[in-house]
Amino acid sequence: MKKIIVLTDFSEQSEYALKAAVDLAKKHDVELFVVHMLELNQAILPSTDGIYIEQTVFMVKLAEKNLNEFLKKPYLEGVKVTPVIKHYKVYSELDAMAKEHDADLIVMGSNGASGFEELVIGSNAEKVVRNATVPVLVIKGEVENLSIERFVFACDFNDDNLPAFQKAREFAELLKASMEVVFINTPNDEFLSNKDAYQKINKFLTKANSAQQVEIYNDYSVEQGIINYGNTILADAIAIPTHGRKGISHFFNGSVGEDVVNHSRIPVITFKI
Repeated sequence: MKKIIVLTDFSEQSEYALKAAVDLAKKHDVELFVVHMLELNQAILPSTDGIYIEQTVFMVKLAEKNLNEFLKKPYLEGVKVTPVIKHYKVYSELDAMAKEHDADLIVMGSNGASGFEELVIGSNAEKVVRNATVPVLVIKGEVENLSIERFVFACDFNDDNLPAFQKAREFAELLKASMEVVFINTPNDEFLSNKDAYQKINKFLTKANSAQQVEIYNDYSVEQGIINYGNTILADAIAIPTHGRKGISHFFNGSVGEDVVNHSRIPVITFKI
């Protein structure tokens, strides 16, 4: 791991994300790019009107000042940090920035009890998850001394999850972490016997050219099964696939991704399908 992009809006949640990124940076000798996105009106940026130019310069200078103040944290000592101001919120630029600087991860915070519903669904931040080809680490609350040494990867083992599975394997290798893969079996119309489940899993692993061991875990719902399994094995994070068009909520039926982030006490990593 070489570089991490951290989104900030100077909120408490974004500082939790910054602290988590710093923990990873110190453990893996990583450079941080801390990005603040302004909401300037795109129409006035090329304007030659003196008032608009003055307002734009003022807002940019204020943002630079606020970002520099925000980064005056004792825990940042010894970490290489590059502050970045973007004039307006074009989240596809984050992925372009990640590619340009060869960044391995985007880190961002979520808001309070309603978690990913506020962070992603119905907000511009959903575009981060939709556009990011690099993993996105979502931090919901303060995490002391984050170290991702063991994480759970959960999916339904349909073929469209193969790209996310491969990215999760690469991420595990990057962090020298253990990836525990789980299939959640629930008592509904999607229930599979162990024989059928392993048949589906083995077909998937053959296509992935992987000998990965997979655990079948039974629970009343997929989201609760993912969280319970993660807690049972004391995982440092939960990893789930996301869809470029539909965001995080459709990697299983329904809104599993939202519910996992809303109720999980441990960080969640998303990998784009």
